[in-house]
Amino acid sequence: MTRKEQLVFCERCTNRKMDIEKGILCSITNEHAAFTVECPEYLEDENVNPTQVYNTIEGSDLQYKVSDDVLEKFKTQQNLKLGLLASISVGVLGAILWSLITVATEFQIGYMAIAIGAGVGYTMQITGKGIDQVFGISGAIIAVLSCFLGNFLSLIGFVAKMEDLSFFETLLSIDYSLVPMALKEQFSFIDLVFYVIAGAQGYKFAFRKFTEEDFISLK
Repeated sequence: MTRKEQLVFCERCTNRKMDIEKGILCSITNEHAAFTVECPEYLEDENVNPTQVYNTIEGSDLQYKVSDDVLEKFKTQQNLKLGLLASISVGVLGAILWSLITVATEFQIGYMAIAIGAGVGYTMQITGKGIDQVFGISGAIIAVLSCFLGNFLSLIGFVAKMEDLSFFETLLSIDYSLVPMALKEQFSFIDLVFYVIAGAQGYKFAFRKFTEEDFISLK
């Protein structure tokens, strides 16, 4: 049996235990599974959710749970530049989609801000593989700025619609000195709430999450 095949049983066994650097161990032997066909000590845990067994660790907490050597190895896998590029791209796409929906429906869907925040955060997490706080802060800032961009593009879209102009014609001809006042008139307390939530989502989801496979890959 391969380790992956053994884990199908181990992750559902009441005798399992989680070691932060070794992964799932048998609490009886304190070692990885050694059986090749079936385990004589196997006792099924009917209440277990296999997706939760690995006790996924967030990158922001990693420094408190692993050795300095392991932490440094994971830090070498961080890629802030790629994370920023990908997150900004997703944020801009989210802002464009939000503005298109807002102009088409003539109704601003605040929950789109939450979706943008989560999208930016997850993108930062996957591409940046971040552990350091700068990843979370960057995710939050990009999320909030993307929401602002969505509101700005919506404003341009409404002006273009009223003046019967194309979006790009409006973008080039609008009096930008009036934009801050227009955005201020549109802004409400609920918008602020959604901005804060979006920033929190961008921060929370920006950090890399680790599972047993990540630690095994270091061996």
